[in-house]
Amino acid sequence: MTNTTSAEECLQKRYWYYFLASSLIVFCAGIAFILIYRLIIWLCCLVSTPPHGASPKVANHPGTVNPPPPKRKGSTTNANSTATNTTLQKPSDSEIGYITEAKDWAGELISGQTTTGRILVGLVFLLSIASLIIYFIDASEETVESCTPWAESPRQQVDLAFNVFFLIYFFIRFVAANDKLLFWLEVFSFVDYFTIPPSFVAIYLDRNWLGLRFLRALRLMSIPDILTYLNVLKTSTMIKLSQLVAFFISLWLASAGFLHLIENAGDPWVDFDNPQLLTYWECMYFLLVTMSTVGYGDVGAKTVLGKIFIVLFIMISIGMFASWIPEISDILGRRQKYGGCYKKERGKKHIVVCGHITFDSVSNFLKDFLHKDREDVDVEIVFIHKILPDLELEGLLKRHFTQVEFFHGTVMDANDLARVKIETADACLVLANKYCEDPDQEDAANIMRVISIKNFHAEIKVIVQLMQYHNKAYLLNIPSWDWKRGDDAVCVAELKLGFIAQSCLAPGFSTLMANLFTMRSDKPKSYLRSLYLSATDMPQWQCDYMRGTAMEMYTEYLSSSFNGMTFPEAAELCFSKLKLLLLAIEVRQEDGRESTLAINPGSKIKIENATQGFFIAESAEEVKRAFYYCKNCHAQATDVRAIKKCRCRPLAQFKKGVTAVIAANPLLSKKDRPTSGSKDKANAPVPLAAGPTTPTVAALPPLSQESQDTSVCPGEEPRKFDSTGMFHWCPSRPLIEARMDREKASATVLCNHVVVCLFADANSPLIGLRNLVMPLRASNFHYQDLKHVVIVGNIEYLEREWRTLQNFPKITILAGSPLNRANLRAVNVNLCDMCVILSAKDKNLDDPHLVDKEAILCSLNIKAMTFDDSMGLIQASAQQAPGFLPPGFSPIGHSKRSRRGSVCGSNVPLITELANDSNVQFLDQDDEDDPDTELYMTQPFACGTAFAVSVLDSLMSTSYFNDNALTLIRTLITGGATPELEQILAEGAGMRGGYCTPSVLANRDRCRVAQVSLFEGPLAQFGEDGTYGSLFLFALRNLGILCIGLYRFRDTNESSSSPSSKRYVITNPPEDFKLLATDQVFCLAPCNLSQSSNSSPKDRREEINTHKKVPKVKKKKNKHKGNYSGYCPPLSF
Repeated sequence: MTNTTSAEECLQKRYWYYFLASSLIVFCAGIAFILIYRLIIWLCCLVSTPPHGASPKVANHPGTVNPPPPKRKGSTTNANSTATNTTLQKPSDSEIGYITEAKDWAGELISGQTTTGRILVGLVFLLSIASLIIYFIDASEETVESCTPWAESPRQQVDLAFNVFFLIYFFIRFVAANDKLLFWLEVFSFVDYFTIPPSFVAIYLDRNWLGLRFLRALRLMSIPDILTYLNVLKTSTMIKLSQLVAFFISLWLASAGFLHLIENAGDPWVDFDNPQLLTYWECMYFLLVTMSTVGYGDVGAKTVLGKIFIVLFIMISIGMFASWIPEISDILGRRQKYGGCYKKERGKKHIVVCGHITFDSVSNFLKDFLHKDREDVDVEIVFIHKILPDLELEGLLKRHFTQVEFFHGTVMDANDLARVKIETADACLVLANKYCEDPDQEDAANIMRVISIKNFHAEIKVIVQLMQYHNKAYLLNIPSWDWKRGDDAVCVAELKLGFIAQSCLAPGFSTLMANLFTMRSDKPKSYLRSLYLSATDMPQWQCDYMRGTAMEMYTEYLSSSFNGMTFPEAAELCFSKLKLLLLAIEVRQEDGRESTLAINPGSKIKIENATQGFFIAESAEEVKRAFYYCKNCHAQATDVRAIKKCRCRPLAQFKKGVTAVIAANPLLSKKDRPTSGSKDKANAPVPLAAGPTTPTVAALPPLSQESQDTSVCPGEEPRKFDSTGMFHWCPSRPLIEARMDREKASATVLCNHVVVCLFADANSPLIGLRNLVMPLRASNFHYQDLKHVVIVGNIEYLEREWRTLQNFPKITILAGSPLNRANLRAVNVNLCDMCVILSAKDKNLDDPHLVDKEAILCSLNIKAMTFDDSMGLIQASAQQAPGFLPPGFSPIGHSKRSRRGSVCGSNVPLITELANDSNVQFLDQDDEDDPDTELYMTQPFACGTAFAVSVLDSLMSTSYFNDNALTLIRTLITGGATPELEQILAEGAGMRGGYCTPSVLANRDRCRVAQVSLFEGPLAQFGEDGTYGSLFLFALRNLGILCIGLYRFRDTNESSSSPSSKRYVITNPPEDFKLLATDQVFCLAPCNLSQSSNSSPKDRREEINTHKKVPKVKKKKNKHKGNYSGYCPPLSF
C-alpha cells in the first residue's frame, strides 16, 4: 500500500518532456554542429584561395612555394627543388589519408565486407530485435511513465547496454557517411535520437518513460540490407519479398506503439485527464482491422490525438495494405510453387527444357513428346524460365502435373542449373522463338544458353533449336560440343527450306514427310478409324489422306529369322507378311563399335543378328511384329494378330521396347564413317554416312575449267562437284552474270524450272536461300537433270544472299516484285515445275494473321492469271482420250475445259510458306475447311501446296528419342549435307570445288526421293486395275525401288461437275488399294551415278532400254515423256 501511494505521488508530476527534450536537443545540436563545421570549412577555403596571379600557400608551412620553372631544351631539372616541394606537400597528404582510411574502415564494417564487419552487422540486427522485445514487455506490464528506479529495473539496465552499443554503431555510421547532413536526416538516425538519449535521462530522473522506444521497430526495415550484406539474399525476388514484408511489419509495429502512447497518456491540453487504457497488443489488433477495412468497432481511439492519427493512418495504410499484401501473397505462393529444387526420383529420367517457353511452344512440344504411341516414355520434363507462367500455361502444366514441372529461373545462372539437377538430367532441350523479330539475336541467345549449360556440365546431351543455318558454325566453337555424344542443332531455316526444295522435285513430299515424323494425338486407329470415316460424310480423297496421316515412323530390332536376308528380301517379308514398311536398317562396322544407317541399300547388304530397322506403321504395337516374328512358328500365319512372342528363341539378346523415331532417310549416320556390310569390299555399297575422302596430293588431277574438261563425253554432265562430292559446284560468279531483266527473261525460253517468289526488304533478316538451292543441286542428279532456279525479289536483299549462292550452277535472278504479273510472265511461271512463295519480312506483328499477307496475295494472284499459247510451248492434243482424264491431261482446245490445264493459273504447281497456321484457310477459295481445323487436316496441306514452320516443332522430341533421327531427316531433306560440309561452311569462304576422284564420285551413289508416274514407264502396267501391293513387290524385286506412298488427283471420276487438278498425298496405302493411271508414286530410288559417269552415252542408252523391256507396258494416248538417265531407274517427274 505504501509503494502504491508513493508511486501515485511520484506520478503527480510528469517529466515526459525531459525525455522528449533530450532527443530534440541532440538532433538540433547535431544539425548546428554540422552546419557550423561546413561554414568554417567554407570560410577557410575562401581565405586560403590565392588571388589571381598569387602563389599558392602550403598548409602547416609558412611562406610560399614557387612552381618549378618550365623545362627548356637542353636544361636539367633541379633535384633539390623537387625534393623540397615533395617534403612540403607530405603532411597535407598524410592528413587526408587518415580521414580516408577511417572512412574506408568504417564503411567496411557497416557493409559486412570483412569478418569483423559481418559480426558487427549481425550483432546490430540481433540487439535491435532484443531491444524491441524489451519494449514489448514494458508496454505490456507498465504504464507509459513509471517511477521504477533504474537500479531496481534489470530491463532498463540491459536496454541501456544495448543503447550504448547502438551509440557506438551510430558514430561508426557517421564516420562512414559521405554527406554528414544527409546522414543526420536519415530515418535510422531519427530512431537513434529518440531512443538512445532518453535511456540516459532515465538514470538521472530515476524513472522510466516508454516514449518513442517503439521506433526501434523501424530497424526491421534494414533486414533486407543486412541479409544482402551477408549474402543470404541472392535473388531479386527474395530481396523484393523481404523488403515488402519488413516495411509492412515495421510500419505496423511502429504505428501500434504510437497509438499505444497517445491513448494511454491522454491529450496534453487537458492535462492528460482522458487516457484510454489499451495494451500494445490491442493497438496492433485495432490497426490491422483498420488496414484491412473490416472495422469491427470493438476497439477504437478515444483521445483527440488518437483520432487524428487514425485518420492519417487510414489514408496511408489502406492503399499500402491493398497493394502490398496481394503482392506478398503472390510472391510467396509462386515462390513456393515454382521455387525450390527438383527432386529426382530413383530410376526415373528427366530432361530440362529452356529457351522460348510459352503456351504455344510448350503445348506443341508436350503434344508430341507425351504422345500415347511412344511406349515406355518414363521421362519427366522440367521447364525452367525466367518469366513466371501465365494462367493459360499454368493450366496446361496442371493437366500434365504427373510428368511436367516448372521452375522459375534461368539457365544462365549456375544456381538455377543446380536447382533443376542439370548434372543428372538425361538431356537439355533449348527451344527458339520461330516468330522472333531478329533471328540472329534469337540464335545468339540460345547459343549462350548452350555455353552456360555446357560450362556447368560438359557431358550433358544438348539439343538446341536455331533459326539460321549459318549460326550452326558457332556451336562448333564450344569445346564440349560433341555430335557423337548426341548434341545436335535443329535448324529451322535449313529444314523448312529443305522440305520445300524436295517438294520441287517430288510435289507433295513435304506433306508426306511431315505426317511421318509428327505424332498426331487425334488420329483414329485401325478399325476405329474405318468406322469413324464411314460414319462421317467425308469425301473419298479425304478418307484416303486421313488414313495416311495415321502412319508414323518407328524403330525396332529385327528377329533372328531375318538373319542372312538381303534388304529387299526383308522389306518384302515385312510388307507382305507383317504389314510393315521397312525403310532402312542399321549396319554395324567391322569393329562392331559404331554403326551406320542405310536406306534401301539393295541386295549387297545382308541383315545380321540384332539389326535395328526403321519402319512406317500406325502404332508401336504393329512394329513389334518384326521383333516377335519367328520363321518356325509364324511362317503359315495368315493373320498378323497371330504374330506374337513365342518360345522358340530367347528374347534376352534383343533390347526391349519400341522407340518411336521420326526419321525418313538414314543414308547418313552420326558417326560419319563408311559402311562395311559384306566381306567383298569391291561390291560393298558406299554409304552416304561416309565423309568424302581426300586423296593424296600426288593423286589429285589438275582442276580445269568446265569448257576444258575433255574427259566429259558429249551429252554428259560436267564433272564439277564440291569437295565433299555431295553437290554440283561451279566457280564463283558475280551477281551481274546471274541477273537478267524482264526482256532478257522473256526472250529466254524457260521451261521445267523452279520459280522462287521472294518477299524481302533490303534490311530483312537472311532466310538462307542456300538451304533451298542445295537439295536442288545434289550430286545424285545428272547435270542436265538439274532444274533451273529463277529467283524473283528485291535485288538489294539478294545481293546479301548471293554470297552463299554464287557456287551453284543454273541460278538466275530477276529483280522486281513477285506481285507484278509482268515479272511472273517473263519467267514463264505457267511452265515451271514448281513455284515457291517465301517471305523474309518481319513476322512479329501485332496481328498474327497479317504476317503472311504478301505470300497469300502472291498465291491468289498467280491462281487468277491466264496464259496464251502464242509461242506454242503449251502443247495440246487434238483429241481427248477416252474415259476420264483430269484437267492437267485434258486437251487445251476443249471448250468445256479451256480455262483448266496449263493455260489457267490455278493449275500452276505452288507451294506457299506460312508463318501462321490459321492463314491456310485463305489459300484455297474452293475448299471447305473450317477455320479451326488443324493444319495437317486442311486441303492445301494435304495437297502439298502449303507448308508451315510449326510442323517442325516435333523434331526436338524426335531428336531426343533417337540420336540418328535428325541426321536421317537432314540427309534426305538437304540432299546430303554432312558434318564435314558444315565445317567448311563455318570458315565463311563458301563451298569449295573438289577433284573428280573415284572416292569423291562414289559419294554420288545414294538414294534419292523420286516420283514415278503410272501413266507410262516401267510401272505403267499397274496403272489400270492394279493394286498397290503388286506394284510395291514388282518395283522392289525388279527395279530396287522402295515405294512409300501415292500422289493422286483429288477428283478422279467424271461425275464431278468441275474436276480439280489438285493432287493429295496418300502415305503407305494398304496392299489391296486400287491404283489409277494418273497416280504418281513416291519412292526411294537407288542410283549408281559413279559408274554411269564413266560410261559412254551409248552404254547408258542400252541400260535404259534394258530397264524399259522389263515390264510389259500398254500403249496409251496423251503420254507424258519421262526423264531417264544413268543407272537410276527410269523415273517420270
